[in-house]
Amino acid sequence: MASRSAPNCHLRLEWVYGYRGHQCRNNLYYTAAKEIVYFVAGVGVVYSPREHRQKFYRGHSDDIISLALHPDRVLVATGQVGKEPYICVWDSYTVQTISVLKDIHTHGIACLSFDLEGQRLVSVGLDSKNAICVWDWRKGKMLSMAPGHTDRIFDISWDLYQPNKLVSCGVKHIKFWSLCGNSLTPKRGVFGKAGDLQTILCLACARDELTYSGALSGDVYVWKGVNLIRTIQGAHMAGIFSMNACEEGFATGGRDGCIRLWDLTFKPITVIDLRETDQGYKGLSVRSVCWRGDHILVGTQDSEIFEIVVHERNKPFLIMQGHCEGELWALAVHPTKPLAMTGSDDRSVRIWSLIDHALIARCNMEEPIRCAAVSTDGIHLALGMKDGSLTVLRVRDMTEVVHIKDRKEAIHELKYSPDGTFLAVGSNDSSVDIYGVVQRYKKVGECVGSLSFITHLDWSSDSRYLQTNDGSGKRLFYRIPSGKEVSNKEEMKGVQWASWTCVSGLEVNGIWPKYSESNDINSVDGNFIGQVLVTADDYGIIKLFRYPCLRKGAKFKKYIGHSAHITNVRWSHDYQWVISIGGADHSVFQWKFIPERKLKDSLHIAPQESLADSNSDESDSDQSDVPELDSEIEQETQITYHRQVYKEDLPQLKEQCREKHKSATSKRRVQAPGQSIRLHFVHGYRGFDCRSNLFYTQIGEIVYHVAAVGVIYNRQQNTQRFYLGHDDDILCLAIHPLKDYVATGQVGRDPSIHIWDTDTTKPLSILKGYHQYGVCAVDFSADGKRLASVGIDDSHTIVLWDWKKGEKLSVTRGNKDKIFVVKMNPYMPDKLITAGIKHMKFWRRAGGGLIGRKGYIGPQGKSDTMMCAVYGWTEEMAFSGTSTGDVCIWKDVFLIKTVKAHDGPVFSMHALEKGFVTGGKDGVVALWDDSFERCLKTYAIKRASLAPGSKGLLLEDNPSIRAISLGHGHILVGTKNGEILEVDKSGPITLLVQGHMEGDVWGLATHPHLPICATVSDDKTLRIWDLSPSHCMLAVRKLKKGGRCCCFSPDGKALAVGLNDGSFLIVNADTLEDLVSFHHRKDVISDIRFSPGSGKYLAVASYDSFVDIYNVMSSKRVGICKGATSYITHIDWDLRGKLLQVNTGAKEQLFFEAPRGKNQIIPSLEVEKIGWASWTSVLGSCCEGIWPIIGEVTDVTASCLTSDRVVLATGDDFGFVKLFRYPAKGKFGKFKKYVAHSTHVTNVRWTYDDSLLVTVGGPDTSLMVWIYEMEGYRDKRPCDSEESDIESEEDGGYDSDVTRENEITYTIRALSTNIRPMFGVKPHLQQKEPTVDERPPVSRALPQPEKLQTNNVGKKKRPIEDLALELVFGYRGRDCRNNVHYLNDGNDIIYHTASVGILHNVATGSQSFYQEHNDDILCLTVNQHPKFINVVATGQETQQTCQLQLLLYTSGMQLTSKLCLYYDVIIQKEYVLSALVLLENCYFL
Repeated sequence: MASRSAPNCHLRLEWVYGYRGHQCRNNLYYTAAKEIVYFVAGVGVVYSPREHRQKFYRGHSDDIISLALHPDRVLVATGQVGKEPYICVWDSYTVQTISVLKDIHTHGIACLSFDLEGQRLVSVGLDSKNAICVWDWRKGKMLSMAPGHTDRIFDISWDLYQPNKLVSCGVKHIKFWSLCGNSLTPKRGVFGKAGDLQTILCLACARDELTYSGALSGDVYVWKGVNLIRTIQGAHMAGIFSMNACEEGFATGGRDGCIRLWDLTFKPITVIDLRETDQGYKGLSVRSVCWRGDHILVGTQDSEIFEIVVHERNKPFLIMQGHCEGELWALAVHPTKPLAMTGSDDRSVRIWSLIDHALIARCNMEEPIRCAAVSTDGIHLALGMKDGSLTVLRVRDMTEVVHIKDRKEAIHELKYSPDGTFLAVGSNDSSVDIYGVVQRYKKVGECVGSLSFITHLDWSSDSRYLQTNDGSGKRLFYRIPSGKEVSNKEEMKGVQWASWTCVSGLEVNGIWPKYSESNDINSVDGNFIGQVLVTADDYGIIKLFRYPCLRKGAKFKKYIGHSAHITNVRWSHDYQWVISIGGADHSVFQWKFIPERKLKDSLHIAPQESLADSNSDESDSDQSDVPELDSEIEQETQITYHRQVYKEDLPQLKEQCREKHKSATSKRRVQAPGQSIRLHFVHGYRGFDCRSNLFYTQIGEIVYHVAAVGVIYNRQQNTQRFYLGHDDDILCLAIHPLKDYVATGQVGRDPSIHIWDTDTTKPLSILKGYHQYGVCAVDFSADGKRLASVGIDDSHTIVLWDWKKGEKLSVTRGNKDKIFVVKMNPYMPDKLITAGIKHMKFWRRAGGGLIGRKGYIGPQGKSDTMMCAVYGWTEEMAFSGTSTGDVCIWKDVFLIKTVKAHDGPVFSMHALEKGFVTGGKDGVVALWDDSFERCLKTYAIKRASLAPGSKGLLLEDNPSIRAISLGHGHILVGTKNGEILEVDKSGPITLLVQGHMEGDVWGLATHPHLPICATVSDDKTLRIWDLSPSHCMLAVRKLKKGGRCCCFSPDGKALAVGLNDGSFLIVNADTLEDLVSFHHRKDVISDIRFSPGSGKYLAVASYDSFVDIYNVMSSKRVGICKGATSYITHIDWDLRGKLLQVNTGAKEQLFFEAPRGKNQIIPSLEVEKIGWASWTSVLGSCCEGIWPIIGEVTDVTASCLTSDRVVLATGDDFGFVKLFRYPAKGKFGKFKKYVAHSTHVTNVRWTYDDSLLVTVGGPDTSLMVWIYEMEGYRDKRPCDSEESDIESEEDGGYDSDVTRENEITYTIRALSTNIRPMFGVKPHLQQKEPTVDERPPVSRALPQPEKLQTNNVGKKKRPIEDLALELVFGYRGRDCRNNVHYLNDGNDIIYHTASVGILHNVATGSQSFYQEHNDDILCLTVNQHPKFINVVATGQETQQTCQLQLLLYTSGMQLTSKLCLYYDVIIQKEYVLSALVLLENCYFL
């Protein structure tokens, strides 16, 4: 059977023919090395004219449409199209990515420009608002963003003489922008009478506030400030597409095919008409110009690049040319020479030399060309046309041999027979015509079996058979020359094919990805000698497969560069090259084929780093030649952390339910209890799906996590401290290099990462906003300033943070398969590695993105799953542990060696100063030297090695090791079974902490008179725990099935355990040996209870909806309680042992007489009078208040009443432990809430003396012990909150003024644009023509607004009068507060009303105003810091994002300047309700 692995050969891009001249401009420049940089398709090209050599930048995933050159002329910025387009800044020497800017624009990036210093980059998007964005491109950080214009923007440029000014132009507009703080403010250019309002295509800035712009009419408009002052008419005869400023002056290029050079004052120097030169032609249109010294670069609409030497201006040198307009479909290779022929919708056929990398012949046809073929002797070139005609040319001189038109629809495919006798021509008419070559192309046959258009055809080696593919995906065979269809498959079995270009057939079964359409793959070509198949598809990807490719899910190597659909691909005659052509990108790519034998000698052919992995041997199928995953890893990959409802959804859910339950607010509800609980000890460690999450702190304590708790364990005192800031499962933990801070990541819809102090257990930083569903891996940089995190979303997003500032530095998609570990390079903070299912990736930060390279395993290697990774003794060395037990040693991205380390997966690895320590599934800890050449020592985790001081019992020998850490002379080990062990280097092992293994923990019982509890879990173990200060597991017993419930007998000597298969056991409470067992039910035993007193009866509830009552003494079933309509959830005995209370899944509260089980109906008032031996019920009038307002969404799963019947503790599906006063009558009682468990709390129990509350969390596997604190105990703790799900008037109520203000909505009026539209230019910002006799006004107010300049040429109208605001009556006090302040030692008062900030002089009564807001100001504050005197912040209401404006006043009460700051964290609310006082962090630009 054919191999399904990827081929061991490789393609390297050698040359790209073409240049993107259509729909782009200003995209061609000289670099500092006198190379030429431009782009075509999705590739940035750096061409050296001296060496005739190209370098390629391939970091883009779609068409590049914009380019800017850095002032140092080494760095280049390129922008692409796409749903999520990004900008790459890259080095033209090394063609490596420097920075990636992403996540802001949509659709595409139309224009780019660097500022004079090269520190900032401005970009324009293709979205509906043509958004303009300013970047600190090195940091990948957006500085400012603003809507550009309602219509398309064609060019943007920084004013090189005014540092914070920009100019943009486009359809019927030009705008002058000021960057103020992080706000971009535009002013429209005033055309006035000096020129007509028209579309501006390009611009260049000059000294003295001058701007030159090229217009659609061919005129050059000259601007002073924002006013058009003169027009240079007739600069070009048609639109000016490009304008380039240089030291010598300006160069312009237009649609008229002319280049004009101008001096620095824009006086003409010379004109070069390219249409009149040797290489010129009619219709030549210039799209890009670059002038450097005596050389001029010119890019044309028709994909040509010319270089002009000024003193030989009539002899331009043609550097590059390519196809233009329409699509490029036709491709053929010469049978004996290194030549390729292409034909396009531009009606040209071109012959390219693959050795010289040049166009050697061109011929223009009368119709668009769709396919081509060269005869076997290389003399004739046949062309299939779009109109259905066929033309044959002589290759030698491109003269016509014959022209035939037998079809009305396009000819899509044609081929000469191997013997040169026939030409087969397939058309969209669904037929193949056979022509006799010797008979001067006379038609000799016709094949008419297809029902759809012909897409591909191939000849047999003996020229007797033809195979075809059509648009419906069918493969048909014909005899030639008769054209008769062959239906007998046996006849075709031994046929050898001269070529293979068909996309359907047994030989190419494996090339088709899952869920693909039959026309996704456009072209195929087989290399029979190298046994390789090359394919081209609609997604712009070239793939290499083994040939034949018989089996589904074949692996491949892929290559990107073309932007959209690749229409054709062919091997050269000697299989040295692969030629591919792009349909819409008009480009021809020449790829060098590197066979397997040469690949071994060329390690430099590692995967080129790129944002889209450009050559990874991956498959669309899950099948592969990689060994099957280990069962533990397979199990882990199946875990889903998605929740139906997340804790983040609670406020929204409460709001939805609030209206429904408004009637409940009228009743006064019982206050929350005065008593409280405090988390004291947690039994458990999360090892079943986490790794490397266990560390020593600075002072030798141990930090780890379980459920939603970060735990700091003191092993000397056997005590714990807790970080309780999380509200869902913690999945990962990393420790700061100084071992004093810890980072933990959790599950959530918008999951958070908390960085907290192990000493104070206070949070230092909380990071949110870039991950989904959860964070599965985190790691600090060596300097501790950065943090890397990986999400569990489908793309496993990787984020690099500056955690102290809470800033995202870089983000990228990680891998489609699960990532297990992220590790930052200790020597290079910008580098990191990730490892996971079948991959190892090496990442480098580039601005706002990360560039990844897959680990290169060599031609013979196989991708293995990596479970752990660390860096070694140099920045290039890395080590990873695999799922097969090997340790891989990497240098840079290359795998150089593998060492067998463990039997089974290597789950954890820790780097030492001189060596490594590893742990695996085999339960062995291994110490290695610094090169993994020698294993120095091994420690097996066995029960026999346990030291006497261990806090529990080891469940099994050699448990799977999930975490390893070294410190304080010991090795710390975490196991999959939830155990934490400390290994002394001399051998003894101490068990420190343990908990249940993976599986839900439901069963919980406390001893009737000792500080002991029992738990039973789905992990098939029954455990006894000591709740006294020793905090250890006293006994454990393995069960045949998982358990759901347990209960001690009243004397504490027996323990009943209900199992998941419907059976139950009674065991000795001390030895856990069986006393008796029963199996009467098929479904889960959900609750089990001994009757009070002597414990004569045992009630056993099951999911079969029955409660069985057994006589313990006689070991017989004496009664069955029937009548429940759903599964039983809780049961309780009364004090006499004569009555049972039962809760069901249908929320029924039922009562049964014991021991017979007769159903009893008892009124609710009577129920309250009954004395109950225990209360674990969640239903009834006594606990109506424990159900939350969102009770339809979540269940209260457990409850337990203190023996003094005062406090009721509950656990629910959200992981909350709550305390209520008992009885909790009335709906929505008030409570105290505690978060530590992650999801549902399955059971809660008070100890015999009520001193402790014990809780278990279902899937989080933890057992938590809480100390009960009586009323009056005062200790402020973060998670002890008195609250309710709903507020009522009686809970304090509001003053009438506060109520009215609370009900004000600021959104409705803001959205009522018909009442007061919020668009246009405010009068005081509108421009007017300056007049000679104007003098600047002297006033405390703003300068008087200028008059609006109009374009009216007709009859004279009265000029628009100016208005200056003089006095404002009013002050906004009705819904604002703290918004009046003294300034200037009490001489002035600052306040606001409407949208105006007012500075009122107390002595004179005069006012000056701040009028930059465009809606109601709602808040105001004054900076009190002496460093920033008279700085005021005001916040306004707005329909979109909030604005905070900063005003600056001088002591003379004059408003001298203002800073408008849209802070980095823009407040995404509809209005601001409080202002910020900016102290040390204020800065002015």
